[in-house]
Amino acid sequence: MVRQRIRGLRTARGWSLEALANRCGLTPSTLSRIETGHRRIALDQLVPLARALDTTLDQLVQAEEDSDVVIRPEPQHTPGTTTWLLSNESTLHGVTVAKMRITPERAVPAELPVHPGREWLTVLSGTARVQLGERVVTVHAGQAAEFSTMVPHAITAEGGPVEILTILDHDGERAHLSH
Repeated sequence: MVRQRIRGLRTARGWSLEALANRCGLTPSTLSRIETGHRRIALDQLVPLARALDTTLDQLVQAEEDSDVVIRPEPQHTPGTTTWLLSNESTLHGVTVAKMRITPERAVPAELPVHPGREWLTVLSGTARVQLGERVVTVHAGQAAEFSTMVPHAITAEGGPVEILTILDHDGERAHLSH
């Protein structure tokens, strides 16, 4: 992994082997052999490499972990709606990110919900029908909408299934995803 990080950082900066070699005091052939795995990396080489690549030694050699990668394959189903939570409980600022697939079978509630906060959504495919009180707004694929959730609101599909990516604050999560 260290070799890949060195090459990745070098190429991300648009540097040739010669350019990095000039910055860290190694020869281009030594760097090439390090990056390709044909030479062991010594500690006295790592320190100048990290400095030249504007990173720390710890970041350059840290073990690869995937504990911060979360895969959530299990969607939640309710009539007319499938929801995939894309964020975890410890998300910054208490927001929840979810992908939702809404079909025309999703019924508009008799009483539209109202709660503190704001909701943001972008339509990935299809057309969303956003009811805000008495007003109805259609949001097409590639468009985004933001609205106060203090206005009675509902999101349904228009003309077929719609897939949206939505960001909800804590109150919005409770109102939209807990039933």
